[in-house]
Amino acid sequence: MRIPEHVGIIPDGNRRYAVSRGLDKSEGYSMGLAPGLSAFNALKEAGVREVTFYGFTADNTKRPKKQRLAFTKACVDAVRLISASDCELLVIGNADSDMFPEELKEYTVRKRIGSGGIRLNFLVNYSPVWDLHSALPNLRSEDISRIDLIIRWGGMHRLSGFLPMQSIYSDIYTVNALWPDFKVQHITEALNWYNTQDITLGG
Repeated sequence: MRIPEHVGIIPDGNRRYAVSRGLDKSEGYSMGLAPGLSAFNALKEAGVREVTFYGFTADNTKRPKKQRLAFTKACVDAVRLISASDCELLVIGNADSDMFPEELKEYTVRKRIGSGGIRLNFLVNYSPVWDLHSALPNLRSEDISRIDLIIRWGGMHRLSGFLPMQSIYSDIYTVNALWPDFKVQHITEALNWYNTQDITLGG
């Protein structure tokens, strides 16, 4: 079976999940923490060498303050939760902005956790415009490799600005379930689907 070297994760649907249960939209973000850890462990076990999670975009910070504070806290908690595992961790985003959480600034340079191994990236306060602004000579996200497979939950078929340069030849798999309804089966199905794709990279 052909396993992708690098998998991108777009964990969409937290707000819809909360509303469907009669909760405030802001309460949905924390419900994505356990799925994030499960997804990371499943991909690591499958032999994937690099994983990038979409935390939040610069555009997301335009949402109501209550939601912004909730998803920022969820990102900080997610990094702390997953960084308990052996990995090489990088948080990438506009750290000069007030919207970037202070707690994550120590990870804006790749950090070896435990025995290292799998490369783990979080996009936090990320914007393609910010990333590409200094593309000559280097992308700000230059330490992140080309993405083979992107998996998006929540049924939407869009990238939402997810690492445009690294995604130019990515295969995109959409899961209709909302992110808090994550099952390891979603990862298995996505990897099986990827294995059937004709990977040409333009050749």
